[in-house]
Amino acid sequence: MTSPVPNPSPRHLDAEAASAAGRKAALERVIAAASAIILGKERELRLALACLIAKGHLLIEDVPGVGKTTLTHVLARALGLQFRRIQFTSDLLPADIAGATVYDRDQGGFTFHPGPIFAQLVLADEVNRATPKTQSALLEAMEEYQVTVEGHTYALPEPFFVVATQNPSHQVGTFALPESQLDRFLMRLELGYPDARAERALLQGQERRELINAMQPALDPAALIALQASVGQVRVSEALLDYVQAILQTSRQAPQYRDGLSPRAGLGLVRAAQAWAVLAGRAYVMPEDVQAVLPAVVRHRLQAAPEYSEQSSAELFQTLAAVPIP
Repeated sequence: MTSPVPNPSPRHLDAEAASAAGRKAALERVIAAASAIILGKERELRLALACLIAKGHLLIEDVPGVGKTTLTHVLARALGLQFRRIQFTSDLLPADIAGATVYDRDQGGFTFHPGPIFAQLVLADEVNRATPKTQSALLEAMEEYQVTVEGHTYALPEPFFVVATQNPSHQVGTFALPESQLDRFLMRLELGYPDARAERALLQGQERRELINAMQPALDPAALIALQASVGQVRVSEALLDYVQAILQTSRQAPQYRDGLSPRAGLGLVRAAQAWAVLAGRAYVMPEDVQAVLPAVVRHRLQAAPEYSEQSSAELFQTLAAVPIP
């Protein structure tokens, strides 16, 4: 995050606006390509793309069969990213994610065999079906962009984006993600069922897998890395930071929440708002950008106090949604 540019000249503003428009056009190509396959979910696609260019990680929670895995495949194809899928099960081990060192008889020594985490876009499918020990294997990778195996550290590729899906916790065979794991995800989304029009198009249309295989990249990894770098250059005013801090303070003082939002959550909120501004073709953040990303950034970080345990997460969130803009 950078400080506002003091009294920018008209020429500087023109160049800044042109650059912002170019970034928006590039991202709109990705949205258009993805929306042709993921029908009726443009807002969710935009939030997922904002999470990616903000260099965060995404958690998608919903019932099976609503397109969680398909959305991840589509993003990988639209952005030309190397893609790996890890199916989380109760018998999955940490080495199945990070990789392992194996003795090579021909070379007379040990060789590291990278696991599926070594990809630019990693789908951790049904992450809450694995045990907590295996879930924790993602922590270092998501936070440090590296893995450590038997004392040796290996860097992960760039860009690196984890999309984890999970089924609702009431389903059989699930292990709830601990708060420390949830906090590693910049955003959490729910896709929900499609509306009637989108569902009819799905029922009448071509198989989604065939459409994905036929997709051509709308952007390449180098362009994506440049977009990620541009997010930190989006200007954030002091008044905007006042608004973010008011949200943080409300979460810490309101009796509905067991714990308030952490400084890391505040940093994530600003970063996500900057990414949303890039999607909108602006070089500065508006309060509307914060409001657009706020539910996805904070709802999975808030736990209800015992006396409010009967309230849904949507009801709990209304306290923060009502924070006035300074």
